[in-house]
Amino acid sequence: MSAPRELFSSKLGFILAAAGSAVGIGNIVGFPVNAAKNGGGAFLLMYAIFIIAICFPVMMAEMAVGRKTAKNPVGAYSALAGENSKWRLAGLLGIITPFMIAVFYTVLTIWIFIYLIMTLGGQLDYLASNAGFGEIINNPYYLFTAMIAVGAVVGVILSFGVKDGIERAAKIMMPALFLMLILLVIFVLTLDNAMAGVKFYLIPDLDKITPAVISGAMSQAFFSLSLGMGILVTYGSYISKDTDIEGSAKLVAITDTAVAFIAGLMVLPAIFSFNPEINPDDLSDSSVSMIFVFLPKIFLALQATVGYFLASAIAAIFFLLVFFAAITSLVSIMEVPVSYLIDEKKLTRKKALRTMFIWGGLIAVLATLSFGMVDSLTKFTTYGGGQDKSLFDVIYDMFYDTILPLNGLLICLFVSYRWKKHNLNAELSEGNSSFSNSILAKYVDFSLGTFIPFILAAIFINTVAKIYFGYDVFG
Repeated sequence: MSAPRELFSSKLGFILAAAGSAVGIGNIVGFPVNAAKNGGGAFLLMYAIFIIAICFPVMMAEMAVGRKTAKNPVGAYSALAGENSKWRLAGLLGIITPFMIAVFYTVLTIWIFIYLIMTLGGQLDYLASNAGFGEIINNPYYLFTAMIAVGAVVGVILSFGVKDGIERAAKIMMPALFLMLILLVIFVLTLDNAMAGVKFYLIPDLDKITPAVISGAMSQAFFSLSLGMGILVTYGSYISKDTDIEGSAKLVAITDTAVAFIAGLMVLPAIFSFNPEINPDDLSDSSVSMIFVFLPKIFLALQATVGYFLASAIAAIFFLLVFFAAITSLVSIMEVPVSYLIDEKKLTRKKALRTMFIWGGLIAVLATLSFGMVDSLTKFTTYGGGQDKSLFDVIYDMFYDTILPLNGLLICLFVSYRWKKHNLNAELSEGNSSFSNSILAKYVDFSLGTFIPFILAAIFINTVAKIYFGYDVFG
């Protein structure tokens, strides 16, 4: 007889842990960059609409599937569709995806940790130099020392399990993240010309709402809430039957969106203050470039008004903030395959973690080496109009950009046409007896079986066309 499944100790613990999985590098930097590149307020407006109209129903569906079965994605699909059902393949995809996402997220977290330590060591001027980032990502000593440190932090948190590890870490890191973010926003808003960035960010120009902006907002909203990664299915399996999924999903969505919104109030005014003549179209599409190349220059420029020490302190707070966001996401991402190994392969948590760290660590090492240290990994393959792609690029393009909307499409089709809507409705009514007769229940039933799958299919098709063939369907 198996041991009872571990549960989150409280609704707050679940919300902070789920929000921690969603709040990551994409919220802190990726969201502001996308807002800047896609019309500021126009992007923000479309993002909010998609969070409410599309992401919220998918969130509830994933949580409901997890809680109903008390299993990981593979076990959940198998329990509801049958052990030999082809839907089990969708579950496997829901395990492989977070495993591979954990690989590239590990690489980014390693870089962030290095930047944090070097900033604390008074080397902000080096980080802001043109050579800094390129030299750091090709320095084996820095990289592998940081990899051990990051692996130790994540391993310790996961080794304590759901309640004493993931939940406890979230209860410390998430409030600290909010506090640091708000302090940085307050400081940034005191800078010269900061209000120009606020105006651009908050006042929507409806003429800028184009198909490309709509597509970008939808993708950002979907990715921001960790949908399609198997995280919410897995975390849903750790909540009790008396938990109100609707209320919990609302709070997770609000928390995640609030962090992204506040991060925009930090990054965009800082950019406009640093360069009053900035053209948002000149900003890189890459969150990586923003974090590791552009923002250190902004922090260094602050020394003219606040001095080098305080400029370094502000930069250190920022990198600690991003590090906390990265760690909470990485822990959540890794818990999905760990849960699979415990549930399906009957491994202890200790053995599951060891397996994950061996295989995930090996691929992470190869991805880390693909930025110039090993030529065959740096020029791993070619696609998208003849562009050379590193191993890191392939992992990112395939599992973060391409597979996530496909996983979202599959969960919508599964709950609507295989598990059936009435079963979903019944599960969502557990812990909330008034849900089944609400307008929201009718909307969830209708949307998950009609236009949401259509939109996710369109995003998937456009992503494949754009990344692998260099053609933007919505461009």
